[in-house]
Amino acid sequence: MPLITPAAETLDLSSGNLYVTAGVAVIGIVALFMGIVFRQQVIAADAGTERMQEIGAAVEEGAHAYLRRQFRTLAIFVVLVFLLLLALPADTEAVRWGRSGFFVVGAVFSAAIGYLGMSLAVKANVRVAEAARTQGRDAGMRIAFRTGGVVGMFTVGLGLLGAAVVVLAYQGYAPKVLEGFGFGAALLAMFMRVGGGIFTKAADVGADLVGKVEAGIPEDDPRNAATIADNVGDNVGDCAGMAADLFESYAVMLVAALILGSAAFGEYGLVFPLIVPAIGALTALLGVFITKAAPGGDALAAINRSFYLTAGIAAVLTAVAAFIYLPSSYAELGGDEQVAQLAGDPRLSALLAVIIGVALAAVILWLTGYFTGTDKRPTRDVARTTLTGAATVVLSGIGLGLESAVYKVITLAVAIYLAFLLGGGSMTLSLFFIALAGCGILTTVGVIVAMDTFGPVSDNAQGIAEMSGDVDGEAEQVLTELDAVGNTTKAITKGIAIATAVFAATALFGSYTDAWSSQLQASAQELGQRVQSGEIAPDAVPAIEQTLRDFQTSAGSEVVSPLTLVGVLLGAAVVFLFSGLAINAVTRAAGAIVFEVRRQFRDHPGIMAGTERPEYGRVVDICTRDSLRELATPGLLAALTPVVVGFGLGIGALAGFLAGAIACGALMAVFLSDSGGAWDNAKKIVEDGYHGGKGSDAHAAAVIGDTVGDPFKDTAGPAINPLIKVMNLVSVLIAPAIVLLTVGEDPQDWIRYAIAAVALLVLVVAVLITKRRDLAIGDADEPEDVLVHTA
Repeated sequence: MPLITPAAETLDLSSGNLYVTAGVAVIGIVALFMGIVFRQQVIAADAGTERMQEIGAAVEEGAHAYLRRQFRTLAIFVVLVFLLLLALPADTEAVRWGRSGFFVVGAVFSAAIGYLGMSLAVKANVRVAEAARTQGRDAGMRIAFRTGGVVGMFTVGLGLLGAAVVVLAYQGYAPKVLEGFGFGAALLAMFMRVGGGIFTKAADVGADLVGKVEAGIPEDDPRNAATIADNVGDNVGDCAGMAADLFESYAVMLVAALILGSAAFGEYGLVFPLIVPAIGALTALLGVFITKAAPGGDALAAINRSFYLTAGIAAVLTAVAAFIYLPSSYAELGGDEQVAQLAGDPRLSALLAVIIGVALAAVILWLTGYFTGTDKRPTRDVARTTLTGAATVVLSGIGLGLESAVYKVITLAVAIYLAFLLGGGSMTLSLFFIALAGCGILTTVGVIVAMDTFGPVSDNAQGIAEMSGDVDGEAEQVLTELDAVGNTTKAITKGIAIATAVFAATALFGSYTDAWSSQLQASAQELGQRVQSGEIAPDAVPAIEQTLRDFQTSAGSEVVSPLTLVGVLLGAAVVFLFSGLAINAVTRAAGAIVFEVRRQFRDHPGIMAGTERPEYGRVVDICTRDSLRELATPGLLAALTPVVVGFGLGIGALAGFLAGAIACGALMAVFLSDSGGAWDNAKKIVEDGYHGGKGSDAHAAAVIGDTVGDPFKDTAGPAINPLIKVMNLVSVLIAPAIVLLTVGEDPQDWIRYAIAAVALLVLVVAVLITKRRDLAIGDADEPEDVLVHTA
């Protein structure tokens, strides 16, 4: 069969589907409006005592200063990528500019979500502390969760609005434009996640090591110069960074679903993936309203109950939407020809795919709660190992993380396989159902974001209460309880974020195949037109078609191909290198903070006596400087490694690269997140009076475990989520260019290799610069040769 074929028609939406898409946009606007309403409710609460407000203002000032500097730095990357996207091939000039323009929109939305999350969290911290002090646990919990609800509403609102506007404006070309939208959201989220994670964990580690371990003072003692930076870090890392991360998960999942949906379901596939998360936006509103603990009840149980209830309602409403909106046979969809020939009811299959995603979110919630909850055996076992020292605490936490990673990734694999089976043998349809399962997870994102923000807000509320000295007794215990619940909810949201990352990456993996195969078909069609017009002699056609066949064979090579296996190994290696760079960045920054806090204690004895105020600003400046300095190399690693592999080794090797990154990234992210969460809550168990309580040897061991876990759970682990999506999106974007340079009448292999060489050179230089920085920061008079025996 000849490969040179006539061009295909462009997909357009009917008037009815345009109205439905406009309705989705309206729901997005409603979500944004409700976010504003919830924000006003939080701001209306009492801001606490004068001392609490003073501390809160210092935290707010530091957080705003950091984000301003970070956004100025990231603006450079946004401009550069905007220009690079303009250089990539596109179906039309309108698509080229739309893709680049909506890349900026996605980046701005991601940054806006992070900023909104942070700006409210720094105001809510003192209000939660005051509510717990004057009204009790239920009031404090309500304000903390309502704060998260604001971020959740803005996340789903901007995600729905952005995707719906692109579909309305570009219709059949919307998937191509949405590639830019998702890439912008993912790239900014990765930078904010890495930068915020380095900031928060450097401050946290430094504060714990000098304050709790060396000086023997409480975690948030105002005499510790790192306490303000620690509280600032919670807001720029856990609030701003994680909010941006969850938004990009939302955006990228929608991008993947719409790309695959348009191929499988025609115009229905461009709209139904928008309907599902729109339903989730409405149920999220209900979840925010109903979340409150019964008097004397368990706060975590109340949050979980809200999650399960809203997830169940979303599943029921999705069933109604599927049977009303979708036709009853595949032949009526107007999508892929192979799909049109299948028997069965697409409404039922689509519903089952969404239910798989909803059920997966519930299972991940339960698994994460089991492995990291303070009332569950795994974390209690880690707490018991504090009796035998820090080494056993670290070992038990690593073992817990490794074990939990297996169970969660198996759960993900089962869910993906079940969604795959719904495709009835059509790869196009199977991939779309996998993407729809991811959309099922999105129905819970509004509540998930609220759960995530609840964590750092509760943590900061406890810190401000302790620093102010205005909260004690029962109120202090209430805040400790909410902080422990927040640790678990943060771990849960990270687990679900990992699940969405895997589903999005799997769907994007299918989109990547669609990208290179579509470009191959387009190139063949162009060659056919040139043959018909006489530009190419007929006797040259067989050789050109053989080139196209050779490309197809290499691109679709089996896993046993050595080149594909090379790609798999490289993809897995990037995850390890990225994680190592992130953890080393925290180590360097934390070392600088340790020496700074020690210097202040040494040079200013009045600090420990309580007669002199620590220099909080110096520690905030160190965190800001080091976190922004460390951003570049991880970002370049994510953006350029697919370029090196794709242009240098080809489409097949790049497919293996993505597979290796997805598999290794899923395991590594769960391992890091759950180990860190268990160590943190094990420390809480000891601080609640078990195994000797605060000040004991067991407590010192628990603090060491928590310190090791800080960069695991709040820097490297969460940053892997946007990492694998950025690499997948870069691969989708560059695939057409690789095809154009590889096939045709005059292949330009030398250009491919030159692009790969330049990208590799930039990466090598960036990594070398990073490695030249001293990992173990020492005193100025310390000998340079650290191998010299000084005993």
